[in-house]
Amino acid sequence: MSAHNFELRVTEQSWPLDKPFRIARGASTEARVVVVTVSDGEHTGRGEAVPISRYGQNAASTVAQLEQVSVKGEKIDRQQIQKLLPASAARNALDCAFWDLEAKISGKRAWELANIQIVGAVETAFTISLDTPEKMAAAAQVSKSAPILKLKLGGDSLDLPRAEAVRGAAPAARLLVDANESWSPSHYREIVSALRGLGVELIEQPFPADADDALETLDHPVPVCADESCHTTADLPRLVNRYDAINVKLDKTGGLTEALLLTERARQSGLKLLIGCMVCTSLGIAPARLLAGATDYVDLDGPLLLAGDRHHGLLYQAGKIGLPSRELWG
Repeated sequence: MSAHNFELRVTEQSWPLDKPFRIARGASTEARVVVVTVSDGEHTGRGEAVPISRYGQNAASTVAQLEQVSVKGEKIDRQQIQKLLPASAARNALDCAFWDLEAKISGKRAWELANIQIVGAVETAFTISLDTPEKMAAAAQVSKSAPILKLKLGGDSLDLPRAEAVRGAAPAARLLVDANESWSPSHYREIVSALRGLGVELIEQPFPADADDALETLDHPVPVCADESCHTTADLPRLVNRYDAINVKLDKTGGLTEALLLTERARQSGLKLLIGCMVCTSLGIAPARLLAGATDYVDLDGPLLLAGDRHHGLLYQAGKIGLPSRELWG
């Protein structure tokens, strides 16, 4: 798409959650998203992003970043966006809005423009929020028909009982666990074999991103996946000897453009792939959904954690997630 003058609009929105969502770092009751609308006067594209407080982002700072881009009044396109903004929620919203706009202008779907082999319906994990073993088991019981459950763990003595309780409540589900940087190497050594015994297939980000070199000397009876340690292709060389997989999230890569590159390079490096998300609406999931056919694990359940979703939202059925409609995105 050639560079034109575009009109940019940035809005902040709050979407209440169905119930409070807890991870090792804290709890939330709403999803705060930033939506970018970009128009060439005839067609309009939209992108949604979730500012991540772990990286010092919030809705106000993200809006401010985007408004700086829009007041420059320069002619911008997707390639320039990669240089104008760092990998962040702000760049994600803008990048995805441009993909949507390109699709609208060309009359093609975004996956055709990106040359992606698309898969009709893919299985997604459903996340069980961090809680007591009993409450997590009850949540798993309600979702036991979900093909894959991802458990949030907290680095304390209840982690193994949590996993055991969920396994008891959902004996047929595939299990992934996510520690959100809350473990110590000794905690890892204590429970990793037992988790393997419960059939856990993946452990996401056990250690803090700045202390994950411990993974180079520890056994990996269960494959370990980088989340907070992996943002863009620049991180890959550091991760290859530490992790078996990476979690690609558009809010970390700063959009679909870099996410496409990251998935390709990670594959070349022999890493497995999980496509993940923040808690957001279907508009935030739609671009990530394009990558779901090419990854080993899909964790795109954001809208399922909300009290309500956008019009023309993605279809979630029997643990599977459909493709976005033209009305929604791309």
